[in-house]
Amino acid sequence: MRDIGERIVRTLWVGGLWAIGYLAVPVLFHALDDRQMAGELAGQMFRIINGLGLVCGGLLLANALLGGGDGPRWRVWIIAAMMAAAAVILFVLQPMMAALKTEAAAAGTALAANFGRLHGASSALYLVASILGVWLVAAGAPSRR
Repeated sequence: MRDIGERIVRTLWVGGLWAIGYLAVPVLFHALDDRQMAGELAGQMFRIINGLGLVCGGLLLANALLGGGDGPRWRVWIIAAMMAAAAVILFVLQPMMAALKTEAAAAGTALAANFGRLHGASSALYLVASILGVWLVAAGAPSRR
């Protein structure tokens, strides 16, 4: 991937993380009176950005590994960590939270504590990925010789 392509992919991924997690979702919860609807919409946005993150991360990782190996190795580890966070959120935590919502609705029980723990873990991973993303963007593209 050329430098400009890599910059675009990095910006799309990291910009999306920040725009959704720290702008769009808080606005949803502030603007909508229906917190359940806001949560559903936020969940959809997080699914999309984490899926996009896996695609963008895969492109960046392939570029870092196959691009001649002239970039710093820490970039590979940051990209891999961000992808791992996205995968855990997308394929582990979000399905568990959805199952808890379904179970609570069916049984009429309050499973808020379990949901809160899963949501906290998801939020922490998202924050870590967001911060690593800023580092990745701030460091710029690896220099090509």
